[in-house]
Amino acid sequence: MKLEEYVYYGQKGFNINSFDTKAENLTFDKEMALQIGKLNIEKMEVLQDRLYAQGKEAVLIIMQAMDAGGKDGAIKHVMSGLNPQGVEVKSFKKPSQRELAHDYIWRCAKELPERGKIGIFNRSYYEDVLVGKVHNLYKGQNLPDRCKTDDIFDKRYEQIKNFEKYLWENGTRIIKFFFNISKKEQKRRFMKRIEEKNKNWKLSDSDVKERRYWEDYMKAYEEAINKTSTNYAPWYVVPADKKWFARYFVSEVIVNVLNDIDPRYPVVSEKNKKMIAECKKYLENE
Repeated sequence: MKLEEYVYYGQKGFNINSFDTKAENLTFDKEMALQIGKLNIEKMEVLQDRLYAQGKEAVLIIMQAMDAGGKDGAIKHVMSGLNPQGVEVKSFKKPSQRELAHDYIWRCAKELPERGKIGIFNRSYYEDVLVGKVHNLYKGQNLPDRCKTDDIFDKRYEQIKNFEKYLWENGTRIIKFFFNISKKEQKRRFMKRIEEKNKNWKLSDSDVKERRYWEDYMKAYEEAINKTSTNYAPWYVVPADKKWFARYFVSEVIVNVLNDIDPRYPVVSEKNKKMIAECKKYLENE
């Protein structure tokens, strides 16, 4: 599979209506994807250990999707082989009053991963140009009138790009995933949550009510991706109707980015080599 057709750096436009959410033109099957995905998880385990030991670069993974898009399952599956000590997962739900008293990026900025760690944002500051845009939430926020202008979202796209450039220039790699599912597939997953009792807890009435705004959300996602795709923080649009393919896709992208970072274990100095030899001698003669 060529990832190039699913990645957006800002040079080509993203058209959500023409995007194949089923990835029907696959050149391999489910079994092959599962095998490669398993190998990728093993590779990630090794690369993460080096990343943590080197401590030079952080990785921020942003996951966005409509409800039932498959973010949670991908996080659970793809990150299963990683050392929890070097991975931090943060979910961003409806902002609290304290969070609303700050700028919209603040609650995410304070959760950024340290160098050497992988941070996963389950939703992010992009919510403010997605659900925030669909429902014009800024109008009800306690902001100065000078901020509540008609071009507020154009300004936010620029702010986000500048913020991500700042992170890139200070040692953080950014990987942004949009799990793009069809409206038909979302309905099927909602129905499954209703019919299977052990999945009832996953469904809320707000999930279903938001389907009324499906077209508005599609326009918001399309514009956000087109306005914030850059070389330093590209968007990967995941054909998400098939969960097995989406999970393979995510693992492939993360492994490619970690390989590009090419983390190495720190070189042991002559002084430390001497210390290690002395420790070995002591333990052997203990």
